[in-house]
Amino acid sequence: MTQSVLQDGKIFLGKSTKPEYLELRFGNRHGLITGATGTGKTVTLQGLAEGFSRAGVPVFAADIKGDLSGVAAVGEPKDFLVKRAADVGLGADWKQQAFPSIFWDVFGEQGHPIRATLQDMGPLLISRMLELNDVQEGVLNIAFRVAADEKFPLLDLKDLRAIIANVSENAKELQGKYGNVAAASVGSIQRRLLVLEEQGADRFLGEPALDIHDFMRIAPDGRGVISVLAADKLMEKPRLYSTFLLWMLTRLWQTLPEVGDRDKPKLVFFFDEAHLLFNDAPKALMERIEQIARLIRSKGVGVYFITQNPADVPQTVATQLGNRVQHALRAFTPQDQKAVRAAAETFRKNPDINTEKAILELKVGEALVSMLENKGEPSIVQRTLIKPPESRVGPVTAEEREGVIQYSPCYGKYEEPVDRESAYEMLTKRTEAAAEEAGTGGGWGDIIFGGGSAPGTKGKRGSQGMGDMISKELQRSISRTIATTIKNIVVGSIKGGRR
Repeated sequence: MTQSVLQDGKIFLGKSTKPEYLELRFGNRHGLITGATGTGKTVTLQGLAEGFSRAGVPVFAADIKGDLSGVAAVGEPKDFLVKRAADVGLGADWKQQAFPSIFWDVFGEQGHPIRATLQDMGPLLISRMLELNDVQEGVLNIAFRVAADEKFPLLDLKDLRAIIANVSENAKELQGKYGNVAAASVGSIQRRLLVLEEQGADRFLGEPALDIHDFMRIAPDGRGVISVLAADKLMEKPRLYSTFLLWMLTRLWQTLPEVGDRDKPKLVFFFDEAHLLFNDAPKALMERIEQIARLIRSKGVGVYFITQNPADVPQTVATQLGNRVQHALRAFTPQDQKAVRAAAETFRKNPDINTEKAILELKVGEALVSMLENKGEPSIVQRTLIKPPESRVGPVTAEEREGVIQYSPCYGKYEEPVDRESAYEMLTKRTEAAAEEAGTGGGWGDIIFGGGSAPGTKGKRGSQGMGDMISKELQRSISRTIATTIKNIVVGSIKGGRR
């Protein structure tokens, strides 16, 4: 029997003893795609993305290895793909084609830049990104609160440095209202901000901020646009990667209106390497993740986690994932065997299949599939041959990628950064105004080049100013350099017998 890739509100997934479908009305009930490396997870993800796009549903997906970018290019009728298409019963409806795509990249190298402001991120996600402990997170919360009360916009890293320095220099005055500000915590936060900047986060934090509706575009032919995030370099900073994707989920949750149950999702979100989201997540962050997983479906958004093992996803989140695709797992150790057993127990049993044994025997391109059906209950698990994609299996070339970027409807909207007046500029003006009122001379240039006293020394607050802090740090740095030079001369004299 010939199958259609899209039929009666269903996406064709593959063939077991019968055709296997994902019903679009259950597409926002979330899902889980798991399996060992090289077992076919990316091809399954690509096929699902194509299915949703064909149904007019926009898709966002993280591209970890670069292979998923092939969704923007016409597929090639390779022998193994043609054979699989025939094996699952696809006829003339299966054809090679490209799908409407937009490439994104946090670093702005392989797609449109994606930026968020510090205000959008909030102290909880910034704390996660900086790997702060509870005390340090408390200081960061105070800084955000002070910025809000003083109406200082927090947009980029230099804004955060400025407000942290301001909180530190006014710690005594702020203590009664906001709580204690430990100097050691301030120093630790500033050091971690430098590390974050070295990792390229300064390109992510700033403006123009992403308009989340750009992920929800429909192409002129009615297909949903597939947004592909270049995540190969981003994966080198796993905390930045997971925090960034959690921020996007949070934005969707906060921005989109309630829509209830629909005949199809408004957006489907694929979260690859999902275990990074949960690794070492503090309680407050886990509560946020659980809340989003539970409530975002009412906004018409389906979230699909892709990871190697079902055990990577906490039970409180896993219970929200009704649509499941399990590729092969390997069991080389007792712990691996336990994981396979646990994975098998998550499925609704099929009396004709030994699920635990099947997980170990699945071939590349095969998977155990259980989708929601009828009134929302999971279907009996079936051993399924997954359908081949219609777009390219493999990455696009650099030239093809550039062409997709330049012809994108978002081209020119995010390429150039914007640096409007925010906390850094406002605090700088306040410090310089206090210096002039006190008659101490000029601004930052005078401090660095020795033309005057540090502004803020006798300012309105009667405490050490930001400029004074920078001046003293510069003096300490020069002193350390001089001391090191003298030490080297003395050691050289002793060893060489001459100065």
